[in-house]
Amino acid sequence: MRADQTDKTFVLKGIGVSPGVAIGRVYRFDPLDSKIAFYKLKDDSLIPKEVLRFKKALTESEQQLLEIQKNLKKAKVTEPLYVIDVHILILKDKIFTNRTIKYIRRLGINAEWALRMTLDHYKQIFEGVEDAYISSRVSDVQYVVQRVLRNLSGEKQENVWETGQDGVIIVSHDLSPADTAQMKLDKILGFATDSGGRTSHTAIVARSMELPAVVGLDNITRSVRTGDEIIVDGTSGLVVINPYPDMLKRYEEKKRHYDAARDEYLKYAKLPAMTLDNYHVQIGCNIEFIEEIPSAIVHGAENIGLYRTEFLYIYRDELPTEEDHFNNYRQVVTEKNLSWSTIRTFDLGGDKFPNYQKQSKELNPQMGLRAIRFCLKEVEIFKTQLRAIWRASAFGKTKILFPMISSVDEIREAKKLLEETRQELLSRGVKIASEMEIGAMIEVPAAVIIADKLAQEVDFFSIGTNDLIQYSLAIDRANERLTYLYEPLHPAVLRLIKRVVDMAHEAKIRTAMCGEMAGDPLCALILLGMELDELSMNHLAIPRIKKIIRESTIKESKILLEKALSFNTASEVRAYVVDYMMGRFPDEFQNEED
Repeated sequence: MRADQTDKTFVLKGIGVSPGVAIGRVYRFDPLDSKIAFYKLKDDSLIPKEVLRFKKALTESEQQLLEIQKNLKKAKVTEPLYVIDVHILILKDKIFTNRTIKYIRRLGINAEWALRMTLDHYKQIFEGVEDAYISSRVSDVQYVVQRVLRNLSGEKQENVWETGQDGVIIVSHDLSPADTAQMKLDKILGFATDSGGRTSHTAIVARSMELPAVVGLDNITRSVRTGDEIIVDGTSGLVVINPYPDMLKRYEEKKRHYDAARDEYLKYAKLPAMTLDNYHVQIGCNIEFIEEIPSAIVHGAENIGLYRTEFLYIYRDELPTEEDHFNNYRQVVTEKNLSWSTIRTFDLGGDKFPNYQKQSKELNPQMGLRAIRFCLKEVEIFKTQLRAIWRASAFGKTKILFPMISSVDEIREAKKLLEETRQELLSRGVKIASEMEIGAMIEVPAAVIIADKLAQEVDFFSIGTNDLIQYSLAIDRANERLTYLYEPLHPAVLRLIKRVVDMAHEAKIRTAMCGEMAGDPLCALILLGMELDELSMNHLAIPRIKKIIRESTIKESKILLEKALSFNTASEVRAYVVDYMMGRFPDEFQNEED
């Protein structure tokens, strides 16, 4: 569908990755000029000159990225700067460079053609990776290729702030952090992209900027032109192109409501999540990048409830060193405004090491050699991380969390290796904490069933509802055809969570939740009724969750939980909880089901 008629209204459904409503005009951002020429060199004598032209473009691209980094640091922008480091590493990667030069020399083609062939090669490799998060990382190579192609063409791309337009909504196939880093925030209202998911760079950047964003729209770049009127609803995942007057009016009202509510929620950011009858819930933040910490604190995080460490491995051609780990972890645990930081050991494995480790292809990598299973198989890789976590523990309160535990044997073996690394460091005179709390991530049904046994082995549980729901209900959460079945309020899911909390408290250990369900306002009272000790979530969700908890009582939440558990079907539970929450908190949920 194309917006050939400017008065034609149509709606696209994507993935809402940063909440809020943006209303403005489209600025269609195309990072790659489609008019790039591809041609054969006239004779072999031109090959050395073409290679030099390519190398010059690489150098220019690196200098530009370094300048972007420099400006970001001056402006103290809390975007994930590491991504630009990744792009610089790709530019300097010998395999990337040599493959392109090989094409120029062997085929006698121009640098642009050779570079596109290199990109195709990387795409083929990444397409063979079944994990959606990893396969989406081919975008890093694409961004680098786009920048080099621009420099080869000698053309300067028009930046958004040079267009003279104010209040634009960026529409693109996808956006690199290098692209968004150069956009003046006061002229950007929101983002809408063809590709991407909740973990894509566009999503991360949008949340960091606190701008509404919808990704995974598939064909929005083919449906709009610069200047079209557009609405981006990052809460519902809807994008409206050329809205009719009544629709525009309705969304303007929704935007006013959201903006007012956001300002109201921020008043609760620094307050404790304490119920009216004095039950206190610790509120943590899930992070993947160090740069997310300032925003986490502003929004009221009391601790880092989950620090995902996978990115240290994903963006490399070789394994990270102990120093790489240590330098990252130390920055997290030394933040004086946080009570503690929970570092989860890496949840990688199977085909998740495409750059430097060949793995046998697995039919179902999500249930294959991953997380703690991989760690216990690749002991030296695991111990490198464990030593770094111990070293960081000397600089601030640190907790360690082992993912995807499914047996007592696994947790015991992990603890054994943790103790081995402790002894190694002590024997070398390295300063470490005298003790460190150990946690098991509960995200498979087996762990729930033996929760009473696991509770004897650890200091705390952290419930990862994203995987727990997926495994319990036999749903691939990445499968668009099954999203309607992915239901946190399913009676089975609620019973599983309640069992974990009950077993933990019986053993006198704490239970946290770090899955997406923890930050879902609809589930707040249900989880409160289970008496979870800590909820850890995306930073944007924190103030709203605190507000709901502070206006509630543990008594009423227990009554709501009991009623929810009495139903037989997920639809019955959801209908009852939605009705209750909308009646109990009308201002919070009046637009929830729009």
